[in-house]
Amino acid sequence: MISTRDLQRCYLEACRLDVEAFKPGNVSIHSPGHGMTAADFLRSAEVSAPWLCREDLGLGERIYRAAVASFEAVGCNTNLGILLLSAPLLMAARMPGGSSLRERLRRVLQTTTREDADWVYRAIRRVRPGGLGKVDREDVRNPPTVTLREAMALAKNHDRVAFNYTFNFKDVYELGIPGYHNGVYRWGDGCWTAVLVFVTFLRQIPDTHVERKFGKRYTGMIQAEMAQLERRLLGCDTPEALVPEIRRIDVRFKEVGINPGTTADLTVATLLAAALDQRLSREGSGMVTVTGFRCPVTD
Repeated sequence: MISTRDLQRCYLEACRLDVEAFKPGNVSIHSPGHGMTAADFLRSAEVSAPWLCREDLGLGERIYRAAVASFEAVGCNTNLGILLLSAPLLMAARMPGGSSLRERLRRVLQTTTREDADWVYRAIRRVRPGGLGKVDREDVRNPPTVTLREAMALAKNHDRVAFNYTFNFKDVYELGIPGYHNGVYRWGDGCWTAVLVFVTFLRQIPDTHVERKFGKRYTGMIQAEMAQLERRLLGCDTPEALVPEIRRIDVRFKEVGINPGTTADLTVATLLAAALDQRLSREGSGMVTVTGFRCPVTD
């Protein structure tokens, strides 16, 4: 069974890679933006990790405690989507049994409770994510009457995190993970693999954080930019040569306030799922090495 320490390390490494990858429109070590810096995201990861891996807490309370810790550490919402997607993956990785991580994840999602929903509603109210509107059913300003997964199902058409809760992380496993392995095969570099995963997501799936803010005003432009960038990434052996192009897109996005935050959340979830999958499938003992990850075996 994966130790708590290893879970935290895999989570922190996924968050670190996400910040070190130059993902256009997002905050990274290459480019701040949207009133945030890379240090804010790294600090948020650091303070949220212990709460996400607390075995004595249910899914919803883990998310709430981690969200509050992050918000209090940096004074803004940096990682609610990351927490929502990471918490069930980390919980699934500690479940007993020999089934795959995704099958364990299915069991976690299927057994969410109304109490989990209440904790998540409280987290959303506390950190106030951008673009939060009002809905007729299960508005987060009111006590929930359904389980967390049922609440997510109601939001699945306008929130991609909710979509993945509803369909067992379909985007992560059917789009993100194949992109991850493609990047590892091509370059053997965790940061550029994260860029490829992000670009692949954003080309195919409109970012729901962006669309909550702007509607579909920029969707076509974003997807066209990502289609061109994806072609260039897949056609080169040295992706570092594309840094000027990525910087151009990053500046263009940030000038108009485009922050593909949901796509970044899905990228972190993909990196984490890949690390946990490989960690669970290890044979024997020693050091499990994933591109960009080093997760020592301590149990």
